[in-house]
Amino acid sequence: MEKQKQAFLYAMTAVIFWSTVATAFKITLRHTDAISLVLYASLTSTTVLFLHLLFRKKVHLLKAVTQSDLVRSALLGLMNPFLYYIVLFQAYDRLPAQQAQPLNYLWPIMLVLLSIPLLKQNITPTSIIAILISFCGAFIISTQGQLSNIKPSDPIGVTLALGSSIIWALYWIYNLKQKQDPVLTLFLNFCFGSAYMLITFLLFFKFQPLSAPAVVGCIYVGLFEMGLTFIVWLYALKLSRKTAYIANLIYLAPFISLFFIHFILVESVHPSTVIGLFLIITGIIIQKRLSLKSKPE
Repeated sequence: MEKQKQAFLYAMTAVIFWSTVATAFKITLRHTDAISLVLYASLTSTTVLFLHLLFRKKVHLLKAVTQSDLVRSALLGLMNPFLYYIVLFQAYDRLPAQQAQPLNYLWPIMLVLLSIPLLKQNITPTSIIAILISFCGAFIISTQGQLSNIKPSDPIGVTLALGSSIIWALYWIYNLKQKQDPVLTLFLNFCFGSAYMLITFLLFFKFQPLSAPAVVGCIYVGLFEMGLTFIVWLYALKLSRKTAYIANLIYLAPFISLFFIHFILVESVHPSTVIGLFLIITGIIIQKRLSLKSKPE
């Protein structure tokens, strides 16, 4: 099979997997709490990432990890998976999936905003317009289309969902200069993040056996949100002649996700969700095209 076709198949597989996770979050949270979900999903993902390194004969790369690499991974692991998924799953615990998922998807816009003070990047008028378009979408979703009512349907839940997008954007900003194998980097981050989760759990929570649905849900999230899907997406990027050929496929995920949310969670998808999500993605695409044009040939 031609490499570009393989890249497309890998990319679409990753998109489908990521499209299911919002539904998986909500179902699993019916059977366990957010902290337990983060803990067991993180441990699952850490195991998957290690097995990948083992089967791809990359375990030897661990010998080249320096003390500064470990310090960086300890800090990154604090952001992802520790803080990011605690905040994200708490948001999903409070909000309908059709609200939490699109608000979390604002992270590329947060990335642009945070790059101004942290990376000393300039912002153009077009960028400002793109950001405003996306935030209009977020406003429509958070108020469920009740534009005359500026109060979100669940202020705490909306704040958590938006907060998760900020944490994710910060994670990628501080991950930009990472030159290690990407799977090795993620494995080290998850080792530290899982350790933080385990310590937190042992100090502040009482252990209770998980039900069978909770176990299945935690494993599913660990596989298809955190670990395996990331690896599949990397294969797609590696096989593709140009990243741009498949990169935009990722914007299908939140829309496909609405079908799973509607038919599996039986959430009635509000027109405001579709409109708001469309505006968020539109703003992200405008910003992305602007950034590509600004890159030197």
